[in-house]
Amino acid sequence: MTHPWYVRALLVEPDRVLTHLARMRARGVIDVDPTPWQLCLGVLRLWHRLAFRTGTVGTSPGGRVRPTWRARLLAWRALRLPFLLAERAVHPFDFTGLRSDPARLTSHLIGAHHDHNQFVFDLELMAGHDALPALRARVAAICDGRDPRAAWLRDLTVFEGYHEALARAVDLALAGGPAMSADEADDPDLTLRGAMRWCARQPATPAATLAAWRAGTFRLDSDARLGAGATTLAGGMA
Repeated sequence: MTHPWYVRALLVEPDRVLTHLARMRARGVIDVDPTPWQLCLGVLRLWHRLAFRTGTVGTSPGGRVRPTWRARLLAWRALRLPFLLAERAVHPFDFTGLRSDPARLTSHLIGAHHDHNQFVFDLELMAGHDALPALRARVAAICDGRDPRAAWLRDLTVFEGYHEALARAVDLALAGGPAMSADEADDPDLTLRGAMRWCARQPATPAATLAAWRAGTFRLDSDARLGAGATTLAGGMA
């Protein structure tokens, strides 16, 4: 399929993204079908989040940093980023998550810190790929020390109890999903379904987006429910 230059620039591999989007829809993970341009707006919203709401990414306000020297150093997010990139735990050119395969999503979940219900977004992607059981086995190996890289991955995620909280979150996802309020489920910061619903509510074309922005009816930070992640998964982080 031929895509406009701006779709290729923002989605990088738009056909792959759209294929995974169709898979999520077929699996019942999402209930809308945003257009490529609407997905581009979702990417721009996430850029806005990283630029202006950095406290919602990679932090744990109520968490305890692990006592190891590596974890204490990696608590500085600027220092942590090169290691996350080397681990393929973050994907700078996949802001929707829909470009990634299960292996990349697994690396992200076990290596990049998520706070509270922020697990849900990636677990919904994993559910759409039928990859939750394999993820659960990998997390169990980290939790009980069988994984040869367990100590490093624990330090890379910085905070005490991270992988145990991830194991509980995967169990909840396998059982049908975490207990969430309607607002949390629709929050584009917390869930894939919320992010896709946000996209589907946006103007359908660049021209319509520009007109809405000029009219004052379009904002990239609309529906960003700050603080919605306060509800924990099965007790949340220690």
